[in-house]
Amino acid sequence: MTGSDAPPSFRLAYVPGVTPAKWVRIWNERLPDIPLTLLQVTAAEAPGLLLDGGADAGFVRLPVDKTVLSAIPLYTETTVVVVPKDHLVAAVEEVAAEDLADEIVLHPLDDTLEWEQLPGKPAFERPATTADAIELVAAGIGVLVVPQSLARLHHRKDLTYRPVVDAPASRVALSWPEEKTTDMVEDFIGIVRGRTVNSSRGRTPAQEQPKQQPKQQRKRPDAAGARRKPAAGKGQPAARGRGGSGAPKAAKRGKPRRRS
Repeated sequence: MTGSDAPPSFRLAYVPGVTPAKWVRIWNERLPDIPLTLLQVTAAEAPGLLLDGGADAGFVRLPVDKTVLSAIPLYTETTVVVVPKDHLVAAVEEVAAEDLADEIVLHPLDDTLEWEQLPGKPAFERPATTADAIELVAAGIGVLVVPQSLARLHHRKDLTYRPVVDAPASRVALSWPEEKTTDMVEDFIGIVRGRTVNSSRGRTPAQEQPKQQPKQQRKRPDAAGARRKPAAGKGQPAARGRGGSGAPKAAKRGKPRRRS
């Protein structure tokens, strides 16, 4: 089977921490004849996969190169610090970056946060992945600051996390190659934006011009004129005389007077 004869399909990439299940379910309900394939990739790999044609669209972490990739920001995550359950941080509701000044803060190579200044003390060696850093936290070697979705993804019973109020935040977006905005990409954009099945392929529907109501034809005046006075007794009361109501009284008739 050649490429042109292959049935259509949609390839959706997503980075760790993103849960695309809701949107995939809606796709399968609306477009059951077009299979959707999920591809999990690292945050660093996602932009290259899209540009190389390995996926039609993907959920990525910003920023991306907007000169070649289109992106629709979806939400901003809370940043948290992962600590052992018996750590002092576990006793408070939230912390600031300066509260971690005496801690060894692990900085994995796949970190998605853009730090101007890393908090705490650096570890002797950077872990290769977030998963590796989680293992080190469990071993009591340090703490880890990550988006909340990654803390949930790598959840352990012996660990917990608390928000870091002044840490940089991670933003998740739907992205695709700008020059490859296909009909299926438009369909998926519509699903992510919450458009109904009756919306046109995810595109913003053109505003319909209100239909002009036909002008009512004016009745032409007849030969006697546009305004004909109704006959007396039909539609209008008869004119009143001086004496009161009703038609004017007729003159009394009597015998003619004799001339003297």
